[in-house]
Amino acid sequence: MSQTNYEWLDAYCLSQTGATTDYQPDWEATRYLVGGKMFAMRCGDKEGKPIITLKLEPVFGDLLRQQYEHIVPGYYMNKMHWNSLYLEGDVPDDVVQTMIRESHRLVLQSLSKKMQKEIELAGG
Repeated sequence: MSQTNYEWLDAYCLSQTGATTDYQPDWEATRYLVGGKMFAMRCGDKEGKPIITLKLEPVFGDLLRQQYEHIVPGYYMNKMHWNSLYLEGDVPDDVVQTMIRESHRLVLQSLSKKMQKEIELAGG
């Protein structure tokens, strides 16, 4: 995979409360999970360009896609809830970090209250 503009991405995804990672060789993708559910996936598009796909509220995702050419409907995913960011693009770091935090929050909220509490307690 080619060089990206977000060298801090892996560490930032893993810094989210309860985040774990795995690698899916069939997809050549690194997944970031919370409570066993994916909140981010780093892989390549059909041309092999590096992307990260994140879950966002549909209105927020649509707003970002209108604002930044390097944010597109989720590659390989539900286009309403998932958005892909081209890692060779120029979306500001703070916007990317907001996207990661929001994706993590949405997936964490989808877990059972018991699991949420366990993750939050384990995370500090």
